[in-house]
Amino acid sequence: MIGLGCILCISLLVYSAPPSAEAATTQYYVSPTGKDSQAGTITSPWKTLQHAADTVPAGSTVYIRAGVYKQQLAITRSGSASKGNITFTNYRSEKAILDGTGQSVDGLQGMVDIQDASYITVKGLEIRNYTTTHVDEVPAGISVQGAGSHIQITGNKIHDIKSTVSLSGNNATGRDAHGIAVYGNKAPESLHDITINNNELYNLVLGSSESLAINGNVEKFTVSHNLLHDNDNIGIDVIGYEGTAPDVKYDVARKGLIKGNTIYNISSNRNPFYGKKIPNNSNSAGAIYIDGGKDTIIEQNKVYNNDIGIEIASEHKGKATDNITVRTNMIYSNRLTGIAMGGYDTERGSTTNSHIMNNTLYKNDTLNRGNGQLYVQYDTRNNVIQNNIMVAGASNVLIYNEYTKNSGNIIDYNLYDAPDGRAEATWIWKTKEYTGFPDYRKRSGNDAHSLFANPVFVNPAQHNFHLQQSSPAIDQGVADLSLINTLDIDGEIRKKGAKLNMGADQ
Repeated sequence: MIGLGCILCISLLVYSAPPSAEAATTQYYVSPTGKDSQAGTITSPWKTLQHAADTVPAGSTVYIRAGVYKQQLAITRSGSASKGNITFTNYRSEKAILDGTGQSVDGLQGMVDIQDASYITVKGLEIRNYTTTHVDEVPAGISVQGAGSHIQITGNKIHDIKSTVSLSGNNATGRDAHGIAVYGNKAPESLHDITINNNELYNLVLGSSESLAINGNVEKFTVSHNLLHDNDNIGIDVIGYEGTAPDVKYDVARKGLIKGNTIYNISSNRNPFYGKKIPNNSNSAGAIYIDGGKDTIIEQNKVYNNDIGIEIASEHKGKATDNITVRTNMIYSNRLTGIAMGGYDTERGSTTNSHIMNNTLYKNDTLNRGNGQLYVQYDTRNNVIQNNIMVAGASNVLIYNEYTKNSGNIIDYNLYDAPDGRAEATWIWKTKEYTGFPDYRKRSGNDAHSLFANPVFVNPAQHNFHLQQSSPAIDQGVADLSLINTLDIDGEIRKKGAKLNMGADQ
């Protein structure tokens, strides 16, 4: 005989309450065949993205069914920490395309435009064909502006975003576009906790702007594992002091991580902003550029066949790009140089307190202009350059420093190689040229513990820059504490107490 208490126990075990109304309405659907007057369910979807954005509550997911949407999406409603992000994403493996053909551009505006919103995710969309021919209209695939936080832009394909403003003479002022633009244009409230990962950005016509820009009052951002290629200006740009934020104290992008991106075929040579003649041979576009940014790590990126590999500089006189760490990157076959630092002329700013460590630089300076693997420009102070492998190209130039405003910089524990050997290898330091490794080391005061040797890569012709067991770079790096527990190019940990290799491969 079963007692009443046990009967109640059994009832509780076999009975489950129906899902709440709130739980039943966290997923919504948009379809080209839908109607905004419907319920937004999978069987009765909405038609417009904007209706969804203006309707759904925090914690909702808006599934966008397959099709081409000639619609813009303005997001001003936020998710929340307690209920979760508002997510806009493709449905399962279906291809949802936002096509900007014929859509208007008002100032800086994205096909997806996030304004003063937080807890937002944009995922898995293709965004294309957003263009302008008018001055000061700046189309973007995705734009994030104002203040806000916890925004994720992930797994999107963004292409053919273009400004094709006609030129007057060689003047292309007002000719701008972005693939992704994050503009912190308020103060003291910032844009923060921004994640941009696994996106592809290509075939962008950018004028004076950038493929992926982090500009102004933006902090705690991550740009990781994106693929950028075949764009006519800078790849990833972290920017300060352009007047984006209303208070100069906050007008600097900071506390960022740029990790694991692959960037190639970034060049200004087909960009009329740099001259009407195409190609114009400007070679000014970097794969990764820190222009006035602060407190940012650049690691585990592969950059090749660009104008410049990585540049940490400042275009604004009296302003510094400060505390940037460039480590564990593979940088090869870039036209002008591998890594550049400092202002590009005496009217620019400086690079200070930065670390360039454990990078592999291989035969950059493919133009054979003599800019070398490391190009040290105007006003560099208190920077550390250690544990790198630098292999010169045909110019035999390894470091080129054409300015004497250069103080407190430490260059040591590097491995160098050049096609014509140690006697013909060349360094220019504080405008003085040194030919031959012993002469350079003795007279410049640099690289007391550095080596000149073949690094013995696995297969450099196939761009395999891992070290063979016989490499002289193994266990020869200085054990800088900032490198302990960081990862090499393959994600292998540099353990405490272990000897460090030179270059990106541990």
